Amino acid sequence: MEQRLSLVTLGVADLARARRFYEEGLGWRRGNADEGVAFYQMPGMVFALWSRPALAEDAGVPDPGAAFSGQALAYNARDRAEVDAVLAEAAAAGGMLVKPARETAWGGYSGYFADPDGHLWEVAHNPFWTIDAAGAIRLA
Repeated sequence: MEQRLSLVTLGVADLARARRFYEEGLGWRRGNADEGVAFYQMPGMVFALWSRPALAEDAGVPDPGAAFSGQALAYNARDRAEVDAVLAEAAAAGGMLVKPARETAWGGYSGYFADPDGHLWEVAHNPFWTIDAAGAIRLA
């Protein structure tokens, strides 16, 4: 298997609500017209929103409901001010500020928000990584 990630799909309780959060609240642009799933083009990959029960059925697993999944998505910012701005934007869009941004032990600056379905997003500035004009991130 190649070392790459092609698609991240979040299972959501209410697809219309999730789309409003990401599209109207965060300003993301949808890349498809199918009403049953929403795809968003990212640098080098695709992000998707799909009904949580449909995702569980497709994977052949039970759906125990929303709970901490032991994972978080991350948005790396170009500077500390962008971290604060993105956290504020997510909160204004209906997300929940889980952890305000602060200095980290590893030399960066980060905080967390949860989308309306409770999916965690870390928003961080890592001064040791670079982000190109298209938004692709590179390890030092």
